[in-house]
Amino acid sequence: MSLDVGVLLPRDLPAHQVLPYARRADELGFAELWVVEDLGFRGGMAQAAAALAVTERIRVGVGILPVGARNVAFAAMEAATVAELFPGRLHLGIGHGMPDWMRQAGAWPSSPLTAFEEYVTALRALLRGEEVTVDGRYVRLDGVRLEAPPSEVPPVLAGVRGPKSLAAAGRCADGTVLAEPVGPEYLAAAIAQIGHAPDHRVVAYDVAAVDVDAAAARDRVRPALAWIGDPGWAPHIDPMDFAGEFRALRDRTPDRAEFAAALPDAWVDRLAVVGTPEQARARLDGLALAGADAVVLAPAGPDPLAGLEGLAAVL
Repeated sequence: MSLDVGVLLPRDLPAHQVLPYARRADELGFAELWVVEDLGFRGGMAQAAAALAVTERIRVGVGILPVGARNVAFAAMEAATVAELFPGRLHLGIGHGMPDWMRQAGAWPSSPLTAFEEYVTALRALLRGEEVTVDGRYVRLDGVRLEAPPSEVPPVLAGVRGPKSLAAAGRCADGTVLAEPVGPEYLAAAIAQIGHAPDHRVVAYDVAAVDVDAAAARDRVRPALAWIGDPGWAPHIDPMDFAGEFRALRDRTPDRAEFAAALPDAWVDRLAVVGTPEQARARLDGLALAGADAVVLAPAGPDPLAGLEGLAAVL
């Protein structure tokens, strides 16, 4: 089984640690580094360009750029510039964005699915060097063409969650980025919703901690799982055989921190890449068997750089 193992660049990493983190991920041998664009933190393309500039071989993924935030022509220009400078090393994640954030920014469309499919279709055509004219509901272009399209076209992956959006990803994108937590059950359900899409690349995010002491690794992971009891994460949990017990625990434990602390060890082991190096590798093997092409590990704990070193034990 072939599986690329990558790492996530934490959104709140202090600025002076961002470039050392990217360089260290490259040195340790991770295949990919993914950056995030969460409202109020850092821009995705700026982070990607900086990380690519200080590394030698690692691929850098942007996960994700919300379609409502940028005109597609100018997004194509940004992406093409980075792809020209660093051929073959950029992957683009495109999605709806978190609804609450996008509403805060005044950029949530009335039909997110239509906006997404129009945007991804136009973006991929522009990056291929095509002249694009389209008069859609959200995307309107009149003879737009990149003067210098990249020689190696970056893949455009859909960062989506719902069944209709996953089906759209299968129709219009080069791959799909699945937010954490991704277990084999959720992965299999998502792939079924994507449908048969040849060469469609599936990237799975998971919170992770690796330690010779499995209990210590779980302790680092738990706080990062505090949010997954919220309703928006139901698609990740529903395919699991403990989904009913999980919801019952969340209902009687409304405080997120208390909920995370109360998660049984066996559940934590299935909601994260966690434990000893051997346990973590077995978890990765299970995701590869379920259809993942890449797993992106989000280092848990107070020191992401130290966490990065620990995660390298799975390589």
